[in-house]
Amino acid sequence: MDREILKSVIADNQAEVPKFNVVPRDFTFEEFGNYVFVGIRRAGKSFLLYQRMQQLLAGGTGWDEMLYINFEDERLTGMTAADLNLLLEVHLEMYGKKPMLFLDEIQNITGWEKFARRMADTKHRVYITGSNAKMLSKEIQTTLGSRYITADVYPYSFKEFLTANDTPVDLISTEGRAEVLRKFNDYFYFGGFPEGASLAVKRDYLTSTYQKIYLGDIAARNNIENTFALRVMFKKLAESIKQPLSFTRIANIISSTGAKIGTQTVINYMEYAKDAWLISPVQNIASKLVDKESSQKYYYTDNGILNLFLMGGETSLLENLVAVTLLRKYGREDAVYFYNHNIEVDFYIPDNYTAIQVCYNLDNADGTLDREMKALAKISDVLECRRLVIITRDTERMLEVEGKTIEVIPVWKWLLES
Repeated sequence: MDREILKSVIADNQAEVPKFNVVPRDFTFEEFGNYVFVGIRRAGKSFLLYQRMQQLLAGGTGWDEMLYINFEDERLTGMTAADLNLLLEVHLEMYGKKPMLFLDEIQNITGWEKFARRMADTKHRVYITGSNAKMLSKEIQTTLGSRYITADVYPYSFKEFLTANDTPVDLISTEGRAEVLRKFNDYFYFGGFPEGASLAVKRDYLTSTYQKIYLGDIAARNNIENTFALRVMFKKLAESIKQPLSFTRIANIISSTGAKIGTQTVINYMEYAKDAWLISPVQNIASKLVDKESSQKYYYTDNGILNLFLMGGETSLLENLVAVTLLRKYGREDAVYFYNHNIEVDFYIPDNYTAIQVCYNLDNADGTLDREMKALAKISDVLECRRLVIITRDTERMLEVEGKTIEVIPVWKWLLES
Protein backbone atom coordinates (compact mmCIF):
# COMPACT_ATOMS: atom_id res chain seq x y z
CA MET A 1 0.00 0.00 0.00
CA ASP A 2 1.44 3.38 -1.01
CA ARG A 3 2.30 5.51 2.01
CA GLU A 4 1.64 8.78 0.16
CA ILE A 5 -1.90 7.62 -0.69
CA LEU A 6 -2.50 6.86 2.99
CA LYS A 7 -1.26 10.34 3.95
CA SER A 8 -3.64 11.87 1.43
CA VAL A 9 -6.58 9.81 2.70
CA ILE A 10 -5.82 10.76 6.31
CA ALA A 11 -5.53 14.47 5.47
CA ASP A 12 -8.73 14.49 3.40
CA ASN A 13 -10.66 12.83 6.22
CA GLN A 14 -9.41 15.41 8.69
CA ALA A 15 -10.82 18.15 6.50
CA GLU A 16 -14.18 16.41 5.95
CA VAL A 17 -15.14 15.14 9.42
CA PRO A 18 -15.73 18.60 10.99
CA LYS A 19 -18.05 19.51 8.09
CA PHE A 20 -20.58 16.76 8.79
CA ASN A 21 -23.83 18.06 10.25
CA VAL A 22 -24.25 15.46 12.99
CA VAL A 23 -27.49 15.17 14.94
CA PRO A 24 -26.25 14.13 18.42
CA ARG A 25 -27.47 10.65 19.29
CA ASP A 26 -28.56 9.68 22.78
CA PHE A 27 -25.36 7.78 23.50
CA THR A 28 -22.79 8.22 26.26
CA PHE A 29 -19.24 7.21 25.44
CA GLU A 30 -17.08 5.81 28.21
CA GLU A 31 -13.86 7.77 28.16
CA PHE A 32 -11.54 4.79 27.99
CA GLY A 33 -13.85 2.32 26.25
CA ASN A 34 -13.16 0.55 22.96
CA TYR A 35 -16.31 0.19 20.86
CA VAL A 36 -17.70 -1.96 18.08
CA PHE A 37 -20.91 -0.38 16.73
CA VAL A 38 -23.42 -2.82 15.26
CA GLY A 39 -26.93 -2.41 13.90
CA ILE A 40 -29.14 -2.40 10.84
CA ARG A 41 -27.78 -0.90 7.62
CA ARG A 42 -28.14 2.93 7.53
CA ALA A 43 -28.89 3.20 11.25
CA GLY A 44 -26.17 5.82 11.62
CA LYS A 45 -23.19 3.84 12.89
CA SER A 46 -20.70 5.98 10.99
CA PHE A 47 -22.31 9.16 12.29
CA LEU A 48 -21.62 7.99 15.84
CA LEU A 49 -17.94 8.01 14.91
CA TYR A 50 -18.30 11.55 13.55
CA GLN A 51 -20.14 12.56 16.71
CA ARG A 52 -17.34 11.22 18.90
CA MET A 53 -14.60 12.83 16.80
CA GLN A 54 -16.38 16.19 16.82
CA GLN A 55 -16.80 15.95 20.60
CA LEU A 56 -13.09 15.31 21.01
CA LEU A 57 -12.13 18.11 18.62
CA ALA A 58 -14.40 20.52 20.52
CA GLY A 59 -12.73 19.43 23.76
CA GLY A 60 -9.25 20.27 22.52
CA THR A 61 -8.07 16.92 21.15
CA GLY A 62 -6.27 17.45 17.84
CA TRP A 63 -5.86 15.34 14.73
CA ASP A 64 -2.36 14.54 15.89
CA GLU A 65 -4.10 12.27 18.44
CA MET A 66 -6.82 10.81 16.18
CA LEU A 67 -6.76 8.66 13.05
CA TYR A 68 -9.95 8.19 11.02
CA ILE A 69 -10.15 5.83 8.06
CA ASN A 70 -13.21 4.84 6.01
CA PHE A 71 -12.38 1.53 4.36
CA GLU A 72 -14.95 2.09 1.63
CA ASP A 73 -12.66 4.79 0.18
CA GLU A 74 -11.81 3.55 -3.31
CA ARG A 75 -8.21 4.65 -2.84
CA LEU A 76 -7.84 1.84 -0.30
CA THR A 77 -8.96 -0.90 -2.72
CA GLY A 78 -6.64 -3.86 -2.37
CA MET A 79 -5.65 -3.03 1.19
CA THR A 80 -5.09 -6.13 3.34
CA ALA A 81 -4.79 -6.85 7.04
CA ALA A 82 -1.03 -6.81 6.60
CA ASP A 83 -1.29 -3.16 5.52
CA LEU A 84 -3.25 -2.01 8.60
CA ASN A 85 -0.12 -1.40 10.63
CA LEU A 86 1.00 1.03 7.92
CA LEU A 87 -1.74 3.37 9.13
CA LEU A 88 0.01 3.64 12.49
CA GLU A 89 3.39 4.06 10.86
CA VAL A 90 2.16 6.84 8.58
CA HIS A 91 0.38 8.66 11.40
CA LEU A 92 3.49 8.37 13.57
CA GLU A 93 5.56 9.76 10.69
CA MET A 94 3.14 12.69 10.33
CA TYR A 95 2.67 13.55 14.01
CA GLY A 96 4.95 11.46 16.21
CA LYS A 97 2.05 10.44 18.49
CA LYS A 98 0.05 7.31 19.27
CA PRO A 99 -3.47 7.95 17.95
CA MET A 100 -7.00 6.94 18.88
CA LEU A 101 -8.33 4.85 15.97
CA PHE A 102 -11.66 5.38 14.22
CA LEU A 103 -12.08 2.53 11.76
CA ASP A 104 -15.20 2.81 9.59
CA GLU A 105 -16.56 -0.11 7.52
CA ILE A 106 -13.62 -2.23 8.55
CA GLN A 107 -15.26 -5.46 7.38
CA ASN A 108 -13.80 -4.69 3.95
CA ILE A 109 -10.42 -5.82 5.29
CA THR A 110 -10.30 -9.60 5.74
CA GLY A 111 -8.64 -10.48 9.04
CA TRP A 112 -9.21 -7.04 10.60
CA GLU A 113 -10.25 -8.54 13.94
CA LYS A 114 -6.74 -9.66 14.86
CA PHE A 115 -5.45 -6.15 14.24
CA ALA A 116 -8.28 -4.74 16.36
CA ARG A 117 -7.43 -7.09 19.21
CA ARG A 118 -3.75 -6.14 19.06
CA MET A 119 -4.63 -2.46 19.15
CA ALA A 120 -6.68 -2.99 22.30
CA ASP A 121 -3.88 -5.05 23.84
CA THR A 122 -1.39 -2.24 23.15
CA LYS A 123 -3.72 0.27 24.87
CA HIS A 124 -4.91 2.12 21.78
CA ARG A 125 -8.41 3.49 22.08
CA VAL A 126 -10.43 2.12 19.17
CA TYR A 127 -13.86 2.80 17.66
CA ILE A 128 -15.08 0.42 14.96
CA THR A 129 -18.09 0.20 12.66
CA GLY A 130 -18.79 -2.38 10.04
CA SER A 131 -21.22 -4.61 8.27
CA ASN A 132 -23.63 -5.89 10.89
CA ALA A 133 -23.72 -9.61 10.14
CA LYS A 134 -19.95 -9.98 9.90
CA MET A 135 -19.39 -7.89 13.02
CA LEU A 136 -21.62 -10.20 15.04
CA SER A 137 -20.13 -13.53 14.05
CA LYS A 138 -19.16 -15.75 16.97
CA GLU A 139 -15.63 -16.12 15.65
CA ILE A 140 -14.99 -12.38 15.67
CA GLN A 141 -16.53 -11.93 19.12
CA THR A 142 -14.29 -14.73 20.40
CA THR A 143 -11.23 -13.06 18.88
CA LEU A 144 -12.03 -9.63 20.30
CA GLY A 145 -12.90 -11.11 23.68
CA SER A 146 -13.84 -8.61 26.36
CA ARG A 147 -11.63 -5.89 24.95
CA TYR A 148 -14.49 -4.12 23.15
CA ILE A 149 -17.91 -2.88 24.14
CA THR A 150 -20.49 -3.96 21.55
CA ALA A 151 -22.89 -1.03 21.17
CA ASP A 152 -26.24 -1.55 19.43
CA VAL A 153 -27.18 1.25 17.04
CA TYR A 154 -30.84 1.67 16.07
CA PRO A 155 -32.49 4.22 13.77
CA TYR A 156 -33.53 7.43 15.50
CA SER A 157 -35.68 7.36 18.61
CA PHE A 158 -38.65 9.74 18.45
CA LYS A 159 -36.75 12.35 20.48
CA GLU A 160 -33.79 12.10 18.11
CA PHE A 161 -36.18 12.29 15.14
CA LEU A 162 -37.60 15.56 16.49
CA THR A 163 -34.09 16.94 16.95
CA ALA A 164 -33.15 15.96 13.39
CA ASN A 165 -36.21 17.86 12.14
CA ASP A 166 -35.52 20.94 14.31
CA THR A 167 -38.78 20.38 16.21
CA PRO A 168 -38.74 21.40 19.88
CA VAL A 169 -40.65 19.27 22.38
CA ASP A 170 -43.33 21.87 23.03
CA LEU A 171 -46.44 20.26 24.49
CA ILE A 172 -47.76 23.48 26.07
CA SER A 173 -48.70 25.68 23.13
CA THR A 174 -51.35 24.51 20.69
CA GLU A 175 -49.06 25.11 17.72
CA GLY A 176 -46.08 23.37 19.31
CA ARG A 177 -48.09 20.33 20.36
CA ALA A 178 -49.65 20.05 16.90
CA GLU A 179 -46.20 20.08 15.29
CA VAL A 180 -44.93 17.33 17.63
CA LEU A 181 -47.96 15.20 16.77
CA ARG A 182 -47.49 15.85 13.05
CA LYS A 183 -43.88 14.70 13.27
CA PHE A 184 -44.96 11.66 15.27
CA ASN A 185 -47.34 10.68 12.51
CA ASP A 186 -44.42 10.80 10.07
CA TYR A 187 -42.23 8.77 12.45
CA PHE A 188 -45.00 6.24 13.10
CA TYR A 189 -45.47 5.34 9.43
CA PHE A 190 -42.01 5.94 7.98
CA GLY A 191 -39.61 5.19 10.82
CA GLY A 192 -36.40 6.82 11.92
CA PHE A 193 -33.56 6.04 9.51
CA PRO A 194 -31.27 9.08 9.87
CA GLU A 195 -30.77 9.70 6.14
CA GLY A 196 -34.50 9.53 5.52
CA ALA A 197 -35.61 11.58 8.53
CA SER A 198 -35.90 14.87 6.69
CA LEU A 199 -36.94 13.55 3.26
CA ALA A 200 -40.34 14.73 2.07
CA VAL A 201 -40.97 11.44 0.24
CA LYS A 202 -39.60 8.48 2.16
CA ARG A 203 -41.09 5.36 0.58
CA ASP A 204 -38.54 5.07 -2.23
CA TYR A 205 -35.71 5.47 0.27
CA LEU A 206 -37.19 2.78 2.52
CA THR A 207 -37.71 0.42 -0.40
CA SER A 208 -34.09 0.88 -1.45
CA THR A 209 -32.87 0.29 2.11
CA TYR A 210 -34.96 -2.87 2.49
CA GLN A 211 -33.75 -4.24 -0.85
CA LYS A 212 -30.13 -3.75 0.17
CA ILE A 213 -30.71 -5.54 3.47
CA TYR A 214 -32.84 -8.33 2.00
CA LEU A 215 -30.75 -9.00 -1.12
CA GLY A 216 -27.33 -7.88 0.10
CA ASP A 217 -26.96 -8.37 3.84
CA ILE A 218 -29.06 -11.54 3.92
CA ALA A 219 -29.44 -13.31 0.54
CA ALA A 220 -26.10 -12.59 -1.15
CA ARG A 221 -23.98 -12.79 1.99
CA ASN A 222 -25.43 -16.15 2.97
CA ASN A 223 -25.60 -17.57 -0.58
CA ILE A 224 -29.39 -17.92 -0.53
CA GLU A 225 -30.72 -18.84 -3.96
CA ASN A 226 -34.38 -19.23 -2.95
CA THR A 227 -35.04 -15.50 -2.58
CA PHE A 228 -38.75 -16.03 -3.28
CA ALA A 229 -39.08 -18.11 -0.09
CA LEU A 230 -37.12 -15.47 1.80
CA ARG A 231 -39.43 -12.72 0.54
CA VAL A 232 -42.54 -14.70 1.49
CA MET A 233 -41.12 -15.28 4.96
CA PHE A 234 -40.56 -11.57 5.58
CA LYS A 235 -44.05 -10.75 4.36
CA LYS A 236 -45.57 -13.36 6.69
CA LEU A 237 -43.55 -12.04 9.62
CA ALA A 238 -44.85 -8.53 8.90
CA GLU A 239 -48.44 -9.75 8.79
CA SER A 240 -47.98 -11.62 12.10
CA ILE A 241 -46.30 -8.94 14.23
CA LYS A 242 -48.67 -9.42 17.16
CA GLN A 243 -48.64 -13.23 17.19
CA PRO A 244 -45.97 -15.80 18.09
CA LEU A 245 -44.87 -17.94 15.16
CA SER A 246 -43.14 -21.31 15.24
CA PHE A 247 -40.44 -22.26 12.75
CA THR A 248 -42.56 -25.18 11.60
CA ARG A 249 -45.57 -22.98 10.92
CA ILE A 250 -43.44 -20.53 8.93
CA ALA A 251 -42.04 -23.41 6.87
CA ASN A 252 -45.54 -24.74 6.17
CA ILE A 253 -46.83 -21.32 5.11
CA ILE A 254 -43.92 -20.76 2.74
CA SER A 255 -44.24 -24.27 1.32
CA SER A 256 -47.95 -23.68 0.65
CA THR A 257 -46.96 -20.97 -1.86
CA GLY A 258 -45.05 -23.54 -3.90
CA ALA A 259 -41.59 -22.69 -2.55
CA LYS A 260 -40.80 -25.90 -0.66
CA ILE A 261 -38.67 -25.20 2.38
CA GLY A 262 -37.72 -27.16 5.50
CA THR A 263 -37.84 -26.11 9.15
CA GLN A 264 -34.05 -26.05 9.47
CA THR A 265 -33.81 -23.72 6.49
CA VAL A 266 -36.34 -21.39 8.12
CA ILE A 267 -34.25 -21.41 11.31
CA ASN A 268 -31.19 -20.47 9.25
CA TYR A 269 -33.05 -17.69 7.41
CA MET A 270 -34.32 -16.25 10.69
CA GLU A 271 -30.80 -16.21 12.13
CA TYR A 272 -29.50 -14.43 9.04
CA ALA A 273 -32.27 -11.82 9.33
CA LYS A 274 -31.50 -11.31 13.00
CA ASP A 275 -27.77 -10.96 12.28
CA ALA A 276 -28.59 -8.31 9.68
CA TRP A 277 -30.79 -6.56 12.26
CA LEU A 278 -33.85 -6.68 10.04
CA ILE A 279 -35.84 -8.45 12.76
CA SER A 280 -35.56 -9.06 16.49
CA PRO A 281 -37.27 -11.94 18.35
CA VAL A 282 -39.06 -11.64 21.69
CA GLN A 283 -39.62 -14.74 23.81
CA ASN A 284 -42.53 -15.87 25.99
CA ILE A 285 -41.33 -15.59 29.59
CA ALA A 286 -43.90 -18.21 30.63
CA SER A 287 -42.65 -20.88 28.19
CA LYS A 288 -40.28 -23.75 28.74
CA LEU A 289 -36.89 -23.60 27.00
CA VAL A 290 -37.90 -25.35 23.77
CA ASP A 291 -40.95 -23.14 23.21
CA LYS A 292 -38.96 -20.04 24.16
CA GLU A 293 -36.63 -20.71 21.26
CA SER A 294 -39.03 -22.17 18.72
CA SER A 295 -42.17 -20.01 19.07
CA GLN A 296 -41.37 -16.32 19.37
CA LYS A 297 -42.79 -12.98 18.31
CA TYR A 298 -40.78 -11.08 15.69
CA TYR A 299 -40.49 -7.33 15.25
CA TYR A 300 -38.95 -5.22 12.50
CA THR A 301 -36.14 -2.88 13.58
CA ASP A 302 -37.83 0.10 11.93
CA ASN A 303 -41.51 0.94 11.42
CA GLY A 304 -40.78 2.31 7.96
CA ILE A 305 -39.66 -1.08 6.64
CA LEU A 306 -42.55 -2.87 8.33
CA ASN A 307 -45.00 -0.42 6.76
CA LEU A 308 -43.79 -1.41 3.28
CA PHE A 309 -45.61 -4.72 3.79
CA LEU A 310 -48.84 -3.47 5.36
CA MET A 311 -52.13 -1.97 4.28
CA GLY A 312 -54.07 -0.44 7.16
CA GLY A 313 -51.67 -1.96 9.66
CA GLU A 314 -51.84 0.67 12.40
CA THR A 315 -52.26 -1.84 15.24
CA SER A 316 -49.19 -3.77 14.09
CA LEU A 317 -47.17 -0.58 13.63
CA LEU A 318 -48.06 0.51 17.15
CA GLU A 319 -46.95 -2.75 18.76
CA ASN A 320 -43.81 -2.85 16.62
CA LEU A 321 -42.87 0.68 17.64
CA VAL A 322 -43.30 -0.15 21.33
CA ALA A 323 -41.25 -3.34 20.93
CA VAL A 324 -38.34 -1.63 19.20
CA THR A 325 -38.30 1.16 21.78
CA LEU A 326 -38.10 -1.41 24.58
CA LEU A 327 -35.36 -3.37 22.80
CA ARG A 328 -33.37 -0.19 22.23
CA LYS A 329 -33.62 0.72 25.91
CA TYR A 330 -33.20 -2.66 27.59
CA GLY A 331 -31.32 -4.78 25.06
CA ARG A 332 -32.00 -7.47 22.51
CA GLU A 333 -31.09 -10.51 24.59
CA ASP A 334 -33.01 -11.72 27.67
CA ALA A 335 -34.42 -8.31 28.55
CA VAL A 336 -37.82 -7.93 26.86
CA TYR A 337 -40.49 -10.65 26.90
CA PHE A 338 -44.16 -11.24 26.26
CA TYR A 339 -46.39 -13.37 28.53
CA ASN A 340 -48.73 -16.02 27.17
CA HIS A 341 -50.11 -18.60 29.58
CA ASN A 342 -53.88 -18.52 30.07
CA ILE A 343 -53.64 -14.74 29.67
CA GLU A 344 -51.81 -12.62 27.08
CA VAL A 345 -49.70 -9.60 27.96
CA ASP A 346 -47.77 -7.92 25.16
CA PHE A 347 -44.58 -7.06 27.05
CA TYR A 348 -42.95 -7.74 30.38
CA ILE A 349 -39.69 -6.07 31.45
CA PRO A 350 -37.99 -7.91 34.35
CA ASP A 351 -35.45 -5.11 34.87
CA ASN A 352 -38.09 -2.75 36.24
CA TYR A 353 -41.01 -5.13 36.76
CA THR A 354 -43.22 -3.43 34.17
CA ALA A 355 -46.08 -5.09 32.28
CA ILE A 356 -47.33 -3.38 29.11
CA GLN A 357 -50.38 -3.87 26.94
CA VAL A 358 -50.55 -2.20 23.52
CA CYS A 359 -53.98 -1.20 22.26
CA TYR A 360 -54.56 1.18 19.36
CA ASN A 361 -58.10 2.12 20.42
CA LEU A 362 -59.56 1.59 23.90
CA ASP A 363 -63.15 1.55 22.74
CA ASN A 364 -64.86 -0.78 25.20
CA ALA A 365 -67.80 -1.56 22.94
CA ASP A 366 -66.13 -4.86 22.04
CA GLY A 367 -64.76 -5.47 25.53
CA THR A 368 -61.20 -4.44 24.62
CA LEU A 369 -60.62 -2.28 27.67
CA ASP A 370 -61.94 -4.89 30.10
CA ARG A 371 -59.80 -7.58 28.49
CA GLU A 372 -56.60 -5.53 28.65
CA MET A 373 -57.21 -4.47 32.26
CA LYS A 374 -57.97 -8.01 33.44
CA ALA A 375 -54.83 -9.39 31.82
CA LEU A 376 -52.67 -6.79 33.55
CA ALA A 377 -54.35 -7.49 36.87
CA LYS A 378 -53.74 -11.24 36.49
CA ILE A 379 -50.10 -11.03 35.43
CA SER A 380 -49.35 -9.05 38.58
CA ASP A 381 -50.53 -12.11 40.52
CA VAL A 382 -47.99 -14.27 38.67
CA LEU A 383 -44.98 -11.99 38.19
CA GLU A 384 -43.77 -9.05 40.24
CA CYS A 385 -45.22 -5.90 38.68
CA ARG A 386 -44.46 -2.43 39.98
CA ARG A 387 -45.94 -0.68 36.97
CA LEU A 388 -48.91 -1.60 34.78
CA VAL A 389 -49.27 0.30 31.50
CA ILE A 390 -51.58 0.37 28.49
CA ILE A 391 -50.03 2.20 25.51
CA THR A 392 -52.58 3.60 23.04
CA ARG A 393 -52.56 5.79 19.96
CA ASP A 394 -54.14 8.81 21.65
CA THR A 395 -55.88 7.99 24.96
CA GLU A 396 -54.56 9.10 28.36
CA ARG A 397 -56.10 8.32 31.74
CA MET A 398 -55.60 6.45 35.03
CA LEU A 399 -57.58 3.28 35.75
CA GLU A 400 -58.14 1.09 38.80
CA VAL A 401 -58.79 -2.65 38.67
CA GLU A 402 -58.76 -5.07 41.60
CA GLY A 403 -56.96 -2.50 43.71
CA LYS A 404 -54.21 -1.99 41.11
CA THR A 405 -53.45 1.23 39.21
CA ILE A 406 -53.05 1.11 35.44
CA GLU A 407 -51.57 4.00 33.47
CA VAL A 408 -53.01 4.62 30.02
CA ILE A 409 -50.49 6.58 27.95
CA PRO A 410 -50.53 7.83 24.33
CA VAL A 411 -47.62 6.27 22.47
CA TRP A 412 -46.10 9.60 21.41
CA LYS A 413 -46.00 10.77 25.04
CA TRP A 414 -44.57 7.44 26.22
CA LEU A 415 -41.82 7.72 23.57
CA LEU A 416 -40.84 11.15 24.85
CA GLU A 417 -40.56 9.74 28.38
CA SER A 418 -38.66 6.58 27.38
